[in-house]
Amino acid sequence: MVYESGTEWSLAGGALASVRLDGPAACDLGRVEEALAAVTVPDWRAYGWASFELGVALAGVDTGDTDPLLHLIVPADEVRTDGESVLLRSTTARRLEQLERLVRTTGTAVQPLDRITLPLEDTGNYRAAVAAAVVELGGAGPLEKVILSRRVPVPVAVDLVATYVAGRRANTPARSFLLDLGGIRATGFSPETVAEVTADGRVTTRPLAGTRARTGAATADARLRTDLLSDPKEIHEHAISVKLAMEEMTRVCDDTVVSEYMAVLDRGTVQHLASRVNGRLRPGHGPWQAFAALFPAVTATGIPKSHAYPLIRGFEGGPRGLYAGAVLICDAHGALDAALVLRSVFQQDGRCWLQAGAGLVRHSRPEREHEETCEKLRSVAHHLVPAQDGGRP
Repeated sequence: MVYESGTEWSLAGGALASVRLDGPAACDLGRVEEALAAVTVPDWRAYGWASFELGVALAGVDTGDTDPLLHLIVPADEVRTDGESVLLRSTTARRLEQLERLVRTTGTAVQPLDRITLPLEDTGNYRAAVAAAVVELGGAGPLEKVILSRRVPVPVAVDLVATYVAGRRANTPARSFLLDLGGIRATGFSPETVAEVTADGRVTTRPLAGTRARTGAATADARLRTDLLSDPKEIHEHAISVKLAMEEMTRVCDDTVVSEYMAVLDRGTVQHLASRVNGRLRPGHGPWQAFAALFPAVTATGIPKSHAYPLIRGFEGGPRGLYAGAVLICDAHGALDAALVLRSVFQQDGRCWLQAGAGLVRHSRPEREHEETCEKLRSVAHHLVPAQDGGRP
């Protein structure tokens, strides 16, 4: 797994220890904490992912799924760099020497590569699903917002490493990742974090909700930015998302504040309304309690989450898996960093696909929400590099 967080890049390979939750019956983050506490490697760091359905299971909703919900490893080999120094860790002197040689080797320039042309037309009757969901949102129930997504199949094999390099050069993510773990291969450019927990107990979540395209033309982008900041639907969608993030953080934190509200951030082919919510863990609470309180992200689920889950499953027709879940790292000192899995390409069980969604409120229009999914999909779709051997995924 590769994970980019701020100025630090990490590469983890092999597994000294592995922690898995293999379905709702095993859904207990306390077991994850206990397993990690038993790791005897000094100053360990764990890497891995949590599926969207982990959040569903934590809420007590039984979907009947049996797929794994979480998979973490403590790696046998690890490379970390902040751009100024490099830390190498390995279980043997021989492997450490190999890693050092690789790090010291001058890289070769990456040549321009072919791209896969992928149409982004309506898949899964998305406009019709949006129209039906808006009817639900206009009813007398408590549901205020729901995020519906659609999949776009990729019919040829994708080189995920080359796609990661190409896509990262063109995107401006909060986090980026590349992984091959537990039967799932994926790469992505996350626009926001679900939970950032420091070793001294400070917690941050950064909800993004409200979207307009980025065209690359300064005048057009400025006009779209002004439109975003004045659109009642987008402002309403963002405000209720920040409100729920505040309420969730208050369950485990004191001194909860909104330290940044409704800024506009560029994220690849789109620009978003963005806020930042901060708090400090209460005594007796740790990083996994913060993660459980905030996961899955309100910006990929709905309000209230418990009412959004069955609607998402009904309209999307199956589990999301890693999409709208999290890729994360955590360590022996109590730090945890979890990135929301959006703007990604996925490979599993011989299939390859992209996936994107839009936040729906009662004022949503199917045509606009479909176009928003296209705007988001382009962050990845324009940078898909075909595998050298061609063929199907």
